[in-house]
Amino acid sequence: MPRQAEETGFGSLRIFSGEPQDDNFANLKNLVKVKEMRPSSRPFEFSTGPAIALPKTYEVNGVSKELKRLLEETHTVALFVLKDGAVRFEDYASTGGRKTQWISMSVAKSFTSALVGIALAEGRIGSLEDPIDKYVPKLSRSAYDGVRIKDVLQMSSGARWYEDYSDPKSDIFRLRVAWERGGSLDDFVASLPREKPPGTVCKYDSADTQALGMLLVSVTGKSIGDYMQEKLCEPLGMESSSYWLIDDRGRELAFGGLLMTARDFAKLGELYRNGGVWSGKQVVPAHYVAASTRADAPHLAPGKPIIADHTLPLGYGYQWWLPEGDRGEFTGIGVYNQFVYVDPSRGVVIVKLSANPAYGTTADEETNLDFHNVCALRAISGQLD
Repeated sequence: MPRQAEETGFGSLRIFSGEPQDDNFANLKNLVKVKEMRPSSRPFEFSTGPAIALPKTYEVNGVSKELKRLLEETHTVALFVLKDGAVRFEDYASTGGRKTQWISMSVAKSFTSALVGIALAEGRIGSLEDPIDKYVPKLSRSAYDGVRIKDVLQMSSGARWYEDYSDPKSDIFRLRVAWERGGSLDDFVASLPREKPPGTVCKYDSADTQALGMLLVSVTGKSIGDYMQEKLCEPLGMESSSYWLIDDRGRELAFGGLLMTARDFAKLGELYRNGGVWSGKQVVPAHYVAASTRADAPHLAPGKPIIADHTLPLGYGYQWWLPEGDRGEFTGIGVYNQFVYVDPSRGVVIVKLSANPAYGTTADEETNLDFHNVCALRAISGQLD
């Protein structure tokens, strides 16, 4: 059964401990403080196409693996597949369901990035070349002093950071403490020192995304949730309520606190698959979508971005991961195996929501299965060729 809200919130769930989280993740909006975003006044429902069968296997580094086993091992609660905007596969298991708002973890970063692109198009941000502290003075004299917004989008701020989910002393746990125990996410981000020259090393850093959240609040004069309600939830026709986790001061967890249904998560993937256009309207600038989904510098190329002390054969854009190869794929990835995967060459968008109980118990791929999942989603996309 899910833990009760009065048991001290997210920390009481003991994430990355190996304990099953299926019930908790499905009920998180009732366990911690959240800000609700309402369904659209014009809900959009995807059309339905011919159903497909999933492939039996996928391949990782030349080795064939069983897809069914991966889906079971990672406690997959939702698998939703679109081809050219039509539903071709939809399955829910365990505590999932079409109306279940699941925690996206770091897939939320891709939504935060989209909102930055919209603010740029509206002239609220002059240029991605501008230093972020031009708009957020609180970040002056921190790691972000003079750092380009573009470098923050590309996880290349140079801030000192170590994101290892298997190490309770790593910075990601310090960030969680700042969120939960009456602290301030803004204060925490503003306290970070610099380690590397900006724009030279891509080091996965959830605080970079939280800094982008501070940027959005500063330039829009609205909360992240209110801005997303207006700029994404309403125009994309979100069918269900969505929720942002918030700290004690009401600030949203821009780096990983977004709860939505699988169908509504898919709408961001479909928006980006179509170059930022939804129902004939340019919601996110086409040039921003294109820049978001390519690695434009050597330190962003597949195999270069650093997560804690290891790398994966993935590159990085503006808060999107980029699988190696020439198909132009990109994906949002969250811990516990959350994915919004896009393969524009095949017209495919796939959402996978999961609760892999072993995630974060070590830093190893064989436990966390991030790249295994990417390979599995590529195999599913291949079924739709």
